[in-house]
Amino acid sequence: MNRFAAYLLAALGFGIYGAMTNVDRDDSGAIVGGGTLDAFQIHLGDCFDDPDAYADEFSSLPGVPCTEPHDNEAYAVFDLTMSSYPEYDIAEISEASCIERFPGYVGRDYESSSLDVVTMYPSPESWAQSDREVVCAVYDMSGNKLVGSVKDRGI
Repeated sequence: MNRFAAYLLAALGFGIYGAMTNVDRDDSGAIVGGGTLDAFQIHLGDCFDDPDAYADEFSSLPGVPCTEPHDNEAYAVFDLTMSSYPEYDIAEISEASCIERFPGYVGRDYESSSLDVVTMYPSPESWAQSDREVVCAVYDMSGNKLVGSVKDRGI
């Protein structure tokens, strides 16, 4: 019985830790409390910081409310429609699609903006698990943190 109680307490502890470290969202879905943002659960308008360590692949990011200083803001989330993984072209296809969507969110064309684009797209492994999602995010080219949403700000 003691071993069962220890497992139960450990599971409860992990559950509480997970609940305490995930981002908090309000009823509209906006992030209102910072924490871990699942890379597969990024919503349009989510703000987040760069990961602590840069890697080709990651599963979570530090999510923050857009009212606080942040590195990036997701401005488009969409699925690719091709039937097979575009191995050599996925980065280019994703970036071009993101740049197409840029003015509709930011309110200014990409070429004259002070913002740049980062794209997150499926890996061959996640594609094999039916992942087709591309996330487009903006960041300040000068390296400054963004404060507030960039939606319709024309910067």
